[in-house]
Order: sequence, then C-alpha cells, then structure tokens
Amino acid sequence: MIAYSSTIVKNQPAGNQARRLTLKSKHTPPAGAAKDSTDDAARWQAVLTRDARQDGKFFYAVSSTGIFCRPSCPARRPRLGGVRFFATAADAQRAGFRACFRCRPLEGDRLALIVEKLCRYIETHAQEALTLAVLSEQAELSQFHLQRIFKKLTGITPREYAEACRLRSLRKSLQSGFSVTRALFDAGYGSTSRLYERSDSRLGMTPATYGRKGRGARIRYTIADSFLGKVLLAATDKGVCSLQFGDSERDLLSILRREFAEAALCRDEAGLRPWLDSVVRHLRVPESNLSLPLEVRATAFQWQVWKHLQTIPRGTTQSYSEVAAALGRPTAARAVARACARNALALAIPCHRVVRQDGDLGGYRWGLKRKDMLLSRERQRFRSGESDPRGEKLIGG
Repeated sequence: MIAYSSTIVKNQPAGNQARRLTLKSKHTPPAGAAKDSTDDAARWQAVLTRDARQDGKFFYAVSSTGIFCRPSCPARRPRLGGVRFFATAADAQRAGFRACFRCRPLEGDRLALIVEKLCRYIETHAQEALTLAVLSEQAELSQFHLQRIFKKLTGITPREYAEACRLRSLRKSLQSGFSVTRALFDAGYGSTSRLYERSDSRLGMTPATYGRKGRGARIRYTIADSFLGKVLLAATDKGVCSLQFGDSERDLLSILRREFAEAALCRDEAGLRPWLDSVVRHLRVPESNLSLPLEVRATAFQWQVWKHLQTIPRGTTQSYSEVAAALGRPTAARAVARACARNALALAIPCHRVVRQDGDLGGYRWGLKRKDMLLSRERQRFRSGESDPRGEKLIGG
C-alpha cells in the first residue's frame, strides 16, 4: 500500500499563470456532415456496438423516423441504408432531424454550460461559505443532481473545486509576500487552525515555508546506477517527491535544484537506501510492486490522470486518447499528454505506458530511448509468463 500526501490545485499552464477551468462541450467537434466512407464505416461500427466513447464525436440520424441520436443510444439499431452521420448536433437539426428522447443528444451541451457557469461562480465567490444548497440554487438543479453532474464533467466535487480555488489564491498571496494571516483570510479560510491542519497535505509544507519558496524545508536525496542510467530519488519528511532518470549526477542535481530552489538539499545514502533499492529491484523485475510513500503535488486533472496510469497493467499500453476517454474527457488527449509530461515520479506513476494512437511512443520526460527500454522489458517479462498482469497500487489505495 502506497502512503501519500497530495496537493490538488486548479489546472495551471506552464509559467504558473493561472488558467480558468473550461469545460468543453462533449458535442463540439468540427462542423459539417461526415462524408468520408472510411469514417462512416468506423462510425457505423460504433453505432452497432453502442460505443459510448464515441459520444460527442459524431451523431447519427435515421431517415425513417426523423430522429438523431448518440452512438451509444439504447434504441433498436436501424438499417445502415437509412442512416446519415453528422459531426455536430446542430448539423443534424439543420438537416431537419429531431433529438432522440431516449439518449437525449442535446443534454450534454446544456449540462456542460451549467457546470462551466457554476465554475465561474465558484471562482468569484470562493472566499464565501459555498454550501451545496447555495450552488444548487445558482444552477437551478437539485443538490443531488448538481453533485452528480459536476463530478461527472470535472472529475471533482464542487467542494473540492472551491477548495482548489481558495488554495490557488493562498499560494498567489504568499508568493507575493503577504503575511500568512492576511493571505489565509483573503483566500476565505475561516481560521488559522483550519488552514494549518491541512497545509502539509495541500502545500507540501507549512504556509510560512511555502511563502518563502520552500526556504527552510529539508529534502534528502540519493543517486544510483541502473540500466537506464543514473536514477535519483528525493524525499521530504512526508514521502518521495522526485524520482528521475538522467545521464549524470550533475544533470539530476540541477533538475532537483530547479524544482526546489529554496529548499535545503542533503545527500542521505543510508536513510534512503531501502527506497532506492526498491526502485532498482523494480527496474530489474518489473512485476515487483513499488512500496513507496509518495508526496504527490498535482492539479485536479493531473491527479485524475496519474491515478489512472497506475491501473494500466504491466506489459500493456494505452493511448493518450484512451486515457482521456477513460476519464470521461474524450477530447482531452493533449491535456493527458501534458499531465504525463509533468510527472516527476518515474515508475511510481508509470507514464511510460501511455503512447500515441498509432502506436508511436509519443513523448517521455526522460527520453524516448528509456521509454522504449522500459516497455520492452515489461513486455518481455509479461510474455515469459513471469509478470503479474495488474496495475500499480493506486495512490492512496
């Protein structure tokens, strides 16, 4: 079982410039009716199998009934000769077709707009006491329905999203030099005790330490050789915070110093040896489980992606698109790729098991050669019948 501490913050792009969470409708692919015969064949197969992963990517309409549906519609399958395919629901409506009452192909758009509007409301009122009753009144939905659709579309609850907004405000104030007291009340925390009791798991350190950009924090590290080159393991008092590959110790230390610019770094061969030995054994025998306490700091979406990566069985891969679909965000393949690129815990969060749709390796923070070697070794062990075809232990599992 992997112990952990976590930081879930609202998604931010490179450069730490805050970006509002935008919910893209599941039904906004490029406009126009689908005309390519090869695409039509694939779409028809999705209709026959009621493939929910294709929902939002296209719609099909039945000429005899005048109705258009999602690919996963539970209604009786029509004859191919009377079917037309459309890229958007609006295209189907313009062609004179009505929305199906069973699969409700327009419903996703409406709910996505409601949730996006609610996200904007939470962002501008995060300092207030936002109860589910208040939010349901704003959304004009029941509390139960609101909670269910919000989590379905964003992956987190309204309360978690509000907490992420408050935490982002707190980080910004602390980094700007405001006192801890002013920063916490400006962010909407009701008391210092409420903030400090949760600060280590959210910020990775106390608010005062975070405000000094990690100054005073102590991070231990150790480095060893492996068939992939040098491997660095670094840890705070709460768990492993960095697990990296590199060509030299100098390169690895440079990376560590960039990530923890104001922290005190100290080499600790003896103290970290058990954890490092576990990593080296895992490299030699991929089916062995990594038993490491992890300090995971991530955005809400990164958190979702990384937890899913730990379920991908050894010896297998998934595409960025498949991961996105599994998270209920079929259009977020690029965001999945970015989340993989931000992973600083190689092996513990196995982002090397995610490839492109065509089987190409895609990218890897520590080099494609290492990614290929890792996958080759895992596949070899799996084919030999020696590996356990199960994913890693879930974060917090």
